[in-house]
Amino acid sequence: MTARHDSKRPTAVVVGGGLAGITAALRLAEADHRVTLVESRPRLGGLAFSFRRGELTVDNGQHVFLRCCTAYRGLIDRLGAGRLVDLQPRLDVPVLGVSPDGRRTLGRLRRAGLPVPLHLAGSLATYPHLSAADRLRVVRAALALKLLDLDDPALDEISFGDWLRRQGQNAATLAAMWDLVGVATLNATADQTSLALAAMVFKTGLLSDPGASDIGMANVPLGAIHHDAARAELERAGVRVLLRARAVELKSAEQHAVRLDGDELLTADTVVLAGAQESAAALLPAGAIDRQERLAELGHAPILNVHVVYDRKLLRRPFFAALGSPVQWVFDRTPHSGLAVQGAQYLALSQSAVQDEIELPVAELRARYLPELERLLPAAKGAEVLDFFVTRERTATFAPAPGTAPLRPAARTNVPGLLLAGSWTATGWPATMESAVRSGHAAADAALAVGRRPVDRGDGRWPR
Repeated sequence: MTARHDSKRPTAVVVGGGLAGITAALRLAEADHRVTLVESRPRLGGLAFSFRRGELTVDNGQHVFLRCCTAYRGLIDRLGAGRLVDLQPRLDVPVLGVSPDGRRTLGRLRRAGLPVPLHLAGSLATYPHLSAADRLRVVRAALALKLLDLDDPALDEISFGDWLRRQGQNAATLAAMWDLVGVATLNATADQTSLALAAMVFKTGLLSDPGASDIGMANVPLGAIHHDAARAELERAGVRVLLRARAVELKSAEQHAVRLDGDELLTADTVVLAGAQESAAALLPAGAIDRQERLAELGHAPILNVHVVYDRKLLRRPFFAALGSPVQWVFDRTPHSGLAVQGAQYLALSQSAVQDEIELPVAELRARYLPELERLLPAAKGAEVLDFFVTRERTATFAPAPGTAPLRPAARTNVPGLLLAGSWTATGWPATMESAVRSGHAAADAALAVGRRPVDRGDGRWPR
């Protein structure tokens, strides 16, 4: 496509360089807009980024995706980064349980090559962390979940935990199945979660397509994808990328004007606010969205990551989930961290929904988690800890509590040419990388649909 003369091309400013902003900027640039992307941090990627700590390259948290995350996978392909991620051929999650007396039991949640719901039947039948009666309880709840109508607004008013108990679930099934998966994907326990969001996660991930829940993750530092590859593609598409540039004011008239903290003024036909909910709220003109004052009610949920470098190899699988321990998920981060100590291993603990721990001092977290790793991995008792540190995302996601849906705004605002994007907007998904990318598509679709029929691709895939 031959670009029109610059003076006749529509202009756009995207505020926020996370996955939502990257997606929206690329889409608008591909539609022949002159796009400027503004990011206050020194790098792209939002809350899925990497940084250096001595010799280590550290991801701020362990971010995974599922095969059903079609929008995020589409972005990876658009960035030419398909070789930089791995996707399981079939779901396989080792689940290591430890009893109070230290007895360890390894189970697996894995799928067979059978149609839904039989694809998980064999795994569930031999799952050692539930009794036979509890396995039947899980089946009963799964069948009831499959019958729920995700378009029913009443689901958002109900707690997932309350609904599960009405389906005969008990403390054992909540811990060993529903919260094992739900806390990691929703960043909240079942009692803290809207049934609407939980049902969407479980129906889409476990009860739609047999391969929907296969797990994928980066095989390089996240920054290699979300910053390096993304910036290269943005610049190749003609996007002007401004890092360390903070938008401090937005005025909307015939054109929008975005003022940066260095007093540079950017004018544009279209503005996409693709940052966190607070930063978007601070820039929104009064009356830009309905019930705008209620944005502040959309709360946050934190994620804590505990990073431990041992002098020897303790874990011989890429990751596992834990039961009977404060530890939730453990990942081997050694292969792409740059760890230079021969024979050493770098483990990262991903801890979601940890409101009670997010502000604890590092010394307390060390005293809490190192003994727990020794319970789960007995070889750790004789290993030397070479490094221990934590990363904290205090506002990692919005809190997916009952009643959340009406607080999440759509991409289109009441101000022509002003759009919203971010995992906190009304994507129907919890606050994940998939939700962020879908929101970027929704904002771009809304911007490009002016005077045309709105676009709705449903699966969030990159348009061809």
